[in-house]
Amino acid sequence: MSAEHEREHPLVDSVDNLVYEPVQVHEHGIDLTASAIYRVAGPGRIDFGGDELEDADLEPVETTLRDPDDEYGWWDLEGGQYVVQHNEFLTDAEEPLWLQPRNELLARGGSHPSMQVVSHLPLIPLTVADGGLRLKENARISTLMPPGTPAGPSE
Repeated sequence: MSAEHEREHPLVDSVDNLVYEPVQVHEHGIDLTASAIYRVAGPGRIDFGGDELEDADLEPVETTLRDPDDEYGWWDLEGGQYVVQHNEFLTDAEEPLWLQPRNELLARGGSHPSMQVVSHLPLIPLTVADGGLRLKENARISTLMPPGTPAGPSE
């Protein structure tokens, strides 16, 4: 896909803060990248009316550099549940968009739910298989796709 064609993708105007547009934008959608990963350290609360709604206590998972000259670090995740935040932001989505995990994440024992997103990209649960997962900062983990796209992991 040419750089000119990438800019014409219908979703480009709905997403801000792309890490590297030529790689992230493709014919099927826009790949989203990992900005931060958190452990749930204390429970949140949800009630019927929302008066007692309370965020969970989240602790950031630190990254480590493989080499002192590296610009980006790695999260060394043990099997379990985490919460992930993307680098990118939604801006002017006119209708709900579809967010799903990339095949590369699934094939390495990681997963997050597929979901519709409307006005913003929420923090989302990230599940890591028992064997663990090493995830680099800014790794492409999700794909944002236009409405009406059939569900299923993305390449």
